[in-house]
Parts: sequence; C-alpha cells; structure tokens
Amino acid sequence: QVQLVESGGGLVRAGDSLRLSCAASGLTFSNNVMAWFRQAPGKEREFVARVSASGMTSYHADSVRGRFAIDRDNAKNTVYLQMNSLKPEDTAVYYCAASGTLSDDLRAYYAWGQGTQVTVSS
Repeated sequence: QVQLVESGGGLVRAGDSLRLSCAASGLTFSNNVMAWFRQAPGKEREFVARVSASGMTSYHADSVRGRFAIDRDNAKNTVYLQMNSLKPEDTAVYYCAASGTLSDDLRAYYAWGQGTQVTVSS
C-alpha cells in the first residue's frame, strides 16, 4: 500500500530554518504530484506548496512564498520542504500528500503521511 513518511520537524526559534522530508513507497513516485499541507491547532488544513511530477514546476502559498521551497528527488522517492525565516505562525503539523493532478485542493490528494510537528517559538 501507499506509504508517506514525514520527518524533520522540531522545535525552533523564529528566524531559524528546518528541512522536512517525506519518503514515499507503494506508488510510482515520478508519476505523482507531491504537496505539503499544514494544520495548526483549531484551524483547517491548508495548502503550503506543490511540485509537479517531473519536478520542473512548483507553486507556493502566498503565506510562505519566498521563505519556503519545495523540491523532490525522484531517484530517492522523496519530497522536501525547505523552510527558512520561520515565524511563530508557521507552527503546525505538516503533512505531505500525493495526487495525480496539479491542485491546491486537499480533496485532490489520495495519499497522506502521518504528519510531523513544527513548532516555532518567538
């Protein structure tokens, strides 16, 4: 079955950086759009970034554009999220997800990881 396993979360201070990883198995990774979403306490899950199956194109939410960068390594079946200049409002559980289509809508994603906690202190 499809498995997505996130890692790299933690507790950091405002202004610090983190790099999240998501290792995929049980799917043809290079055929899938990969994305990162996040969910803060009491809030809905929101789109963060997505990367095309080839890795040639990516798109980031306005709230993270210029600070976060998504990329992927199809040889390693892994997608990454480099997070720089972190802010307390970035605190959330971060999830990676797989889809057959380019979309910012979480309903388009058929596989999800278990999530990794990112906490940013002020």
